[in-house]
Order: sequence, then structure tokens, then C-alpha cells
Amino acid sequence: MEDKKHVDAISAAGLLVAMGIIYGDIGTSPLYVFRSVVGTTAPIQTAIVRGALSCIFWTVTLQTTFKYVVLILRADNRGEGGIFALYALVRRHAKWLTIPAIIGGSSLLADSIITPPISVSSAVEGLRILYPDIPTVPIVIGILAFLFLIQTFGTSVVGTAFGPIMLVWFTMLGTLGIIHIFDDLTILASINPMYAYRFLTETPGAFWLLGAVFLSTTGAEALYSDMGHCGRSNIRVSWVYVKLCLMLNYFGQGAFVESLVGQSLGERNPFYSLMPEWFLIIGICIATAATVIASQAMLTGAYTLISEAIRLNFWPKVRLRYPSNQKGQLYVPSINWLLFAGCIGVVLYFQESSRMEAAYGLAITLTMMMSTILFSYYMYSHKYNAWFVVFFLVFYLAIESCFLVANLAKFTHGGWVSILIAGAMGFVMIVWLRAFQIKLRLTEYVRIDQYTQAIKELSRDISIPKYATHIVFMSNAARQSEIESKIIYSIFQKRPKRADIYWFVHVDTTDDPYTMEYKVNTIAPDDAYKVTFKLGFRVEQRINLFFRKVIEDMVKNKEVDITSRYESLSRQNVIGDFRFVVLEKFLSFENELPTTERLIMSIYFSIKSFTTPEDRWFGLDSSSVKVEKVPLVIRPVENVQLKRITT
Repeated sequence: MEDKKHVDAISAAGLLVAMGIIYGDIGTSPLYVFRSVVGTTAPIQTAIVRGALSCIFWTVTLQTTFKYVVLILRADNRGEGGIFALYALVRRHAKWLTIPAIIGGSSLLADSIITPPISVSSAVEGLRILYPDIPTVPIVIGILAFLFLIQTFGTSVVGTAFGPIMLVWFTMLGTLGIIHIFDDLTILASINPMYAYRFLTETPGAFWLLGAVFLSTTGAEALYSDMGHCGRSNIRVSWVYVKLCLMLNYFGQGAFVESLVGQSLGERNPFYSLMPEWFLIIGICIATAATVIASQAMLTGAYTLISEAIRLNFWPKVRLRYPSNQKGQLYVPSINWLLFAGCIGVVLYFQESSRMEAAYGLAITLTMMMSTILFSYYMYSHKYNAWFVVFFLVFYLAIESCFLVANLAKFTHGGWVSILIAGAMGFVMIVWLRAFQIKLRLTEYVRIDQYTQAIKELSRDISIPKYATHIVFMSNAARQSEIESKIIYSIFQKRPKRADIYWFVHVDTTDDPYTMEYKVNTIAPDDAYKVTFKLGFRVEQRINLFFRKVIEDMVKNKEVDITSRYESLSRQNVIGDFRFVVLEKFLSFENELPTTERLIMSIYFSIKSFTTPEDRWFGLDSSSVKVEKVPLVIRPVENVQLKRITT
């Protein structure tokens, strides 16, 4: 109920944060979209202007408004959105849904690397109107560095700071547009989809211009990805104003460009041409600020995406930070700097925003197609009308396939960069998921009750030095009655570990993002217990804190006595010490693996060496943790041909 309230709550602050966080990308599209579609060299024709306007209007209406704002925002996972949140809602129905989830997620991450450079570069290059010889690359890198540095303060702070600027930006868009619409009110007739149809069927090469038209809706995925940050209702309400201002500006540009029939645009930018000369300096400053903000939507979406990917076993366990107490706010340091390095590489390679356009839009088209597939399955599994589900799937796949084909024309001109980045991200996800499946399939589990008596006897064997009063093993065994054989080996054989009480802790990550529950299975009273935490995929795993809470509850209910059993300490009611044991697997030399699995596991362990250690991931106190290296013997070597010789 609390999550429902959060996602559907409307507030002035929420609307402002939504304005600042999620509309930067789609909100700055009027700067370059219409100019790209109409062209700068060919003579302007009324049919082309109105056809382009019609294409833009219906693309934004069908893709952003109807598909995302009206439909897909309904598929929230307790307030969370994004392609992985959608996947979490449907994955139990079909294993093949992993494929569109990985393709969509990796493509969205690739777009997160392309969006900031093109947005910031287009902003800085706007200053050339005033300073033609200004060097742009150093300034772009400086602005990107500032943008990535402030992410550590959290999206609430960033959104509150950027919100007012974007409110001014959209108001300016609408005002400039409506002034020029009154120059020729007939331009509003372009809303008629027949103009788009004639443009695409009668204008030579018009189909390939769909790649430029698509740029008007590239920020649509951010609306869904950032639902957890802003709330569904705040997005829907603020989108009404944002779309109105965008359309007014596009139609204003159309009215201006149509007044130039027979001429070519040349160096003129239809967006800046809407501004009176006295307002030009102010307008450039506001546009510069807005395009810098444009990258924010993709960054916050990337943080959400990675946090969900970790819980779904798509991504290595990396450190997550929660800068504020507000729900949905998070910051991922490693991804922040990975994206920053990628952005700098893109800026240095392409140099100019016009060259970056080739790499822009191709990856996000794939994400939108995958969202269409996953949401269609979501509607199917939630008993939506079957004919509507089929219509939605066919209709949107047809539209997005056209955009994809048109965008593929950019492949050799730079589009390969976004595909290369998406491929690298997807490769990591596939390796991580396959490695998880291999380990899960071949990890050996045993029943705890078979060792209950042995544990009791070990606990009372004073001939063995006591390892700790309480030993806490982190276990991957999901069943209450089972435990890994490696833990039994660690207790009895590696070095006998005598303790007063043995605790086995398992963390079960749920598809529900904010679950915080636990249950206790008493294996042997006062000797052994198994605690299972059920934590949502957006809950920080602070096991040290959570386990302490469990102990407090059990002591309060008189289920366990944690007082030290050393006689001198027991008389003083001193609480016994706790020691956590984490088993960290490494690939054993004693393996005979199939070539593919050997390669996957080698890559997995290579990447893992650079990621957050298990004890830090679980949020354990490092002073009371013992990390034991245990070999992962996936398939032991058999039939060793070793012959004994006698002397």
C-alpha cells in the first residue's frame, strides 16, 4: 500500500524533480530534430515541412504518450520502473524473456554513454553563434566532469536544482512556438496523419529520414526507467505540460521554415530563428543549461538499471550508495565513473555533436523494441484482451522496426560505436548469468539434519580450541533444510570450528523491490539456527545490521541465549562474540570443463577480481569476518593414469 501511495502521489516538489530528472533528453530535441529532418541544402517545400511535422507529432504521440505514459507506466514493480523491473514481473512465465531483457538493458546502458556527450556538445557548440572560434572539446569535458561529480549528492538534490531550469526551458519553448504559429495558423493542419503518409510515400528518400524523426522520442525510455525516482502520477501530469510545449515549438519552427519555401536553410537553425535578436543571448544561455541537464535522465536511469541487474544476476556485485532517505534514490560509483570514461572517449573520438548523431538513437531503438516484447508478455500474463495484446505487439514492432532499419543507415558513420558498447555490456550480462547458472546447477547441498548431532558434539568438545562464541556462515542454500557441503567441510575438516552456537544466514532476493522480511529455522535449540532474509532487489544488503535486529528479536522472545558461556564472562552477563565466515569460491585446477564453460568461468572470475568482495557486498563488519577461499570443482578430473613403481 505504501509503494502504491508513493508511485501515485502528486506533489509540487515531485513534479519539479520529474521536470529536472527525466525530460532533459526528449526536452532538448527541438534543437536539432526538425533541422535534421528538413535538411539544410535542399529547397524547402510545403509538403516536406508539413510531412515532417506530422511524423514528429505522431511519433511522440504514439511512442511516448500512448506506449509509455499511458500503457507501460502501468507495469510498476511496487513503484519501480525500467526494463529490468518489467522483466522481473514476467520472468517466471518464460525463460526466453531473458534475451529481450539483456538486449534492452545493454542497449540502454550504451545510450547512457552516447547521450551526455551529444547533449553537452550541442550546448557548447551553441556558443559559437557568439564566439565562432571557441574551442569546444575542453569545455565539454569540463562540463561532463562537473555533471558526473555532482551525481554523488543523489537525484533528489540534482532534480531539485535542475527542475526550475527545465521549467523555464519548456515555458520558453512553448512561448516561442506559439508566437510563430500565429504567423500561419494553417500549420496546425499538419496534425493530420495523411501529411506523414504522403511524406513517406511520395518524397524520395523520406524513409531514411525516420532516423532523424526518431530522435524526437529518444528520451521516452527514461520516463519509465525513472518512475522509482519521481512516481508515475508526477510523470503523467508533468508530461502534459512538457508535450504541449514541445509540440508548440515544433509547429512554430514549421511555420517559420514554411515561410522560406523555395530557399534552403543553409546555416540557419530553425530553433534559434524563432528568437527575436534581443533575446538571442538569453535563449542560448537557457538552451545551454537545458542541454547539459539532458544527460541527467540517462544517468539516473543507468543507476536504476544496474541496481536491478545485480539482483537479477545480470551484473557483478558493485557498491551501491543511497544518498538520501527518499525511496528510489541511489548512486552507483563504479557505473558513474565507467560512464564518465565512456563519455570522454566518445567526445575525443567524434569531436563534434553532428558526428555523434550517427551513433545516437540506434541503441535506444533496440531497447524500445525489447520493451514492446516484454510489455506484451506482461499484458498477456495479466489477462489483458488477447486481440489488444496482439495488436499492440504487431503495431509497435512494425513502427520500431522501421525506425531500426532507418537508423541502421548510420551504422558505418558512427552507429557501430553504440552497437559495440551495447555488445560489450551485453557480453558481461550473458557471462554473469551463465556463470551463475553453472554454479547453481553444480553446487552440492546436503541436509542439515544429517549433521545436527555432529554439530552438537563439536560444540561441547573442549579438546578443540573455541573458534568463536557465535559463528555465522553466509549460505546460498535456499531451502530451509539444506546447506552447502563446503560449509560442512569448513566446520569439520578444513579447521574444526568449535562454537557455542552456529548460525547459517541465507539472503533471498525477491522480484518485489522493497521486501524486508526474515524467518528463523531452529535446527537445534541453543546450538544451530538458519536465518533466511527475504530482501527486495532494491534493498541495500546490510546484513550486519539486519542480523543484529534478528538476534535482538530472538533474545526478546527468549528463543536464544547469547550470553558468553565462558564461566567468568557468563557471571558478568557479557554477550558472546560473533564471527562471520564467508566462503569465496575460486576456479579449481582440478577441473575437466567443456571449452565454453571453461571460458565463461575464466572470464567470470577475472571480472570478479575487480568487483566488490562478498563481505563488503553483504555489508558485514570487516573486523569480525573471515573470508575462506574454497575451490569450485565443477567437474573433477577422472581416470588419472598414475602408475606406482617399486624399487
